[in-house]
Amino acid sequence: MSIPFRRAAAMARGVGLEGAALTGHLLLYPGGVTPERRPSRTDRHCAHPPGAGHGPILLLHGLFDNRAVFTVLRHRLHLDGRDHLHALNYSPFCLDVPRAAVLLGRHVERLRRVYDGEPVTIIGHSLGGLIARYYVQCLGGDAAVRSVVTLGTPHHGTETARLLHPLPIVRQLRPDSAVLTVLNGPAPDCRTPFLCFWGDLDPLIVPVRNAQLRHPDLQAENVLIRNAGHLSLPVHRDVVARIREWLDEPQGACETGGMTSTQIA
Repeated sequence: MSIPFRRAAAMARGVGLEGAALTGHLLLYPGGVTPERRPSRTDRHCAHPPGAGHGPILLLHGLFDNRAVFTVLRHRLHLDGRDHLHALNYSPFCLDVPRAAVLLGRHVERLRRVYDGEPVTIIGHSLGGLIARYYVQCLGGDAAVRSVVTLGTPHHGTETARLLHPLPIVRQLRPDSAVLTVLNGPAPDCRTPFLCFWGDLDPLIVPVRNAQLRHPDLQAENVLIRNAGHLSLPVHRDVVARIREWLDEPQGACETGGMTSTQIA
């Protein structure tokens, strides 16, 4: 089999996976419209002792979406015994990125009160990852967040944001926006490490390389998932496998700076 044919076949499989992810998400979407109940002390019960790497995980969806986008990922992590999984819904119509980050911070602190001060891991899809980054980088959230995982997040903006200009939160996704200018500024004290996934078939991040986190003061591992799109990242088996490994790795305060790039075919 020739190399061009293999590449075309792999791309066709990627497009098929993206279509299947879209279909599945449309079916699951109604179930994620209602907000999740607030975490309480009863959520603390877990077979693993504190500090065993099974601390609280907060899932944050993207633009015009809801917590249903994490249904598959949440199920697979739950099968690993990760019981402390929570999701936050927010409306893009009444928020911009800084205000959404303030809301996120309140939810993080609520989780920490429930879990006796344990740091929180945030997994954000698309815009959710950018909100999480703003919280840890600009609002002091790095003191409360163990690590951030982003899936298809426009860390350096996307040209597609120019198509929905009226919404403030969408305007902030343009590469030349004031919010991204702030995020690209110095952040020498941010201690939270990032794991950033991006797909080369993502039609919403233009150019696709803007889903990488490139910042001299931040520690980031950028993982390219070949032949993956925007909605297939949260359900992609290689993404789930790497997130599992990441959650098991020791995290915490780290030296700032340093970017690595890997690729999964």
